[in-house]
Amino acid sequence: MTQPAKGPDTASCPALVIGQACGPGPAARTPSRIGSGIGAGALAAVLPNLFFHPLGTRGRQPVPALKSSRGPAVPCPWTSSGPSAHGSATERQGSTMAPSAAQRTVIENCAIATVDAGDTEYASGHLVLAGNRIESVGAGKAPEGLENVVRRIDAGGHLATPGLVNTHHHFYQWITRGLATDHNLFDWLVALYPTWARIDEQMTYAAAQGSLAMMARGGVTTAMDHHYVFPHGSGDLSGSIIRAAAETGVRFTLARGSMDRSEKDGGLPPDFAVETLDGALAATEETVHQHHDASFDAMTQVAVAPCSPFSVSTELMRQGAELARRLGVRLHTHGSETVEEEKFCHELFGMGPTDYFESTGWLGEDVWMAHCVHMTDSDIAAFARTKTGVAHCPSSNARLAAGIARVPDMLAAGVPVGLGVDGTASNESGELHTELRNALLINRLGAHREAALNARQALRLGTYGGAQVLGRAGQIGSLEPGKLADVVLWRMDTLAHASIADPVTALVLGAAAPVTASFVNGRQIVENGRLLTVDEEAVAAATRAEAQRLARIAAQA
Repeated sequence: MTQPAKGPDTASCPALVIGQACGPGPAARTPSRIGSGIGAGALAAVLPNLFFHPLGTRGRQPVPALKSSRGPAVPCPWTSSGPSAHGSATERQGSTMAPSAAQRTVIENCAIATVDAGDTEYASGHLVLAGNRIESVGAGKAPEGLENVVRRIDAGGHLATPGLVNTHHHFYQWITRGLATDHNLFDWLVALYPTWARIDEQMTYAAAQGSLAMMARGGVTTAMDHHYVFPHGSGDLSGSIIRAAAETGVRFTLARGSMDRSEKDGGLPPDFAVETLDGALAATEETVHQHHDASFDAMTQVAVAPCSPFSVSTELMRQGAELARRLGVRLHTHGSETVEEEKFCHELFGMGPTDYFESTGWLGEDVWMAHCVHMTDSDIAAFARTKTGVAHCPSSNARLAAGIARVPDMLAAGVPVGLGVDGTASNESGELHTELRNALLINRLGAHREAALNARQALRLGTYGGAQVLGRAGQIGSLEPGKLADVVLWRMDTLAHASIADPVTALVLGAAAPVTASFVNGRQIVENGRLLTVDEEAVAAATRAEAQRLARIAAQA
């Protein structure tokens, strides 16, 4: 059932493999087979309705098993390296958004969950990636007559989804995992701030590499880091984080954090770990000017992100909001995470966190808050009215005994909600994929019980919801023509998932699904669960060495 690719002249070329492109010449191409498990035909014989969803095409056509050929992987040559010429989200609408000369990757025979507005799904469908855009997505085979097809991927036995979008993290914590494991938030912060206050550029870079690698190999294509610890003389911490993200190949938002309320002011951080008001604002503005890319296909963006009400002065909150809006970037902070924070705000400001945020200009559609666990009905209504977003971090909330966020109520009210790993000192796994499952399960322990969330809502939180929260719903978060080519292929034909009748349920509630391929901006960064962009063993060794060095420095201090 191998079919020739139609296009310009192509040289004789072996079966394509993930990450390889063929040169020009007259011979036809052979589709490659992703993965090395049972064939799609055998899978269909076991479960005729596998990859079924009412909105998609029921059933599958048997496809003969093809041996997987393997070869050296190379970065896709068509990855955009500069600002997009395609402009706004409005301009991308239409079925063919890439130039006709763009090199194309054709993915066929996979189940597809688009996570578009109608939750469109296909039991067996195709994706065409042209340059760094999604050119088409639909049922059955890809359109005939496509030009410049450099790869054809037989993705039988796989589920294609948008790449996962992480909306809250603290990368530096990768080198302080496994500490203070039986503490609530405030006690945990008091225990760890003296160690965190001694990080430097080399430590931060290694920790960012570890955090990013763990997420990327698990299906994250867009990451963010809320970095707010800038010890005096520690080097270019923001630059080191951005460099690690670029090397890993993920789309990235740096939330440039800050703290100016130290122990002497009634805050939690040590005095030498905070910045001055003017210093924090100036450094944040410089980071935006130096690194923020406002273009459609931007790989790096910057947000203004004072840390939290209990580590930041009111003036830094207020002026930080003014700075972000003057520069045209988003705002991020922690909010309503614990009952202790609620008490702190009432004692210090005479009001709860949400009222305090509104008084300082920190509610709006350009703002997203991490956690938002302790929200009243009026708090949720204020977030819905202003379209303020929420980064839901279920594992971290449980680890620190913070409570259960009212996610079903937020969604019902129209609050944008995405998922966050949070720092790995409070979520040691460092994976976003597991947050899909935990978001569903933990929210079912709340008032709404089995009606709280379903598998497709959990997937939406981890994809389109995250894109909304980061202000990028027009570019990423769903598989639609004209959007950026951030796509993950999850293998569903192994022992762990082959007998689960619905692939989205398998992805969310099953064991962590293997990532056979992950594309960011049209470039493949993961193959068969391994990163193609960085050396995982070298990253592991570096993070262990830096964790040990930090521990020694902290012990001596």
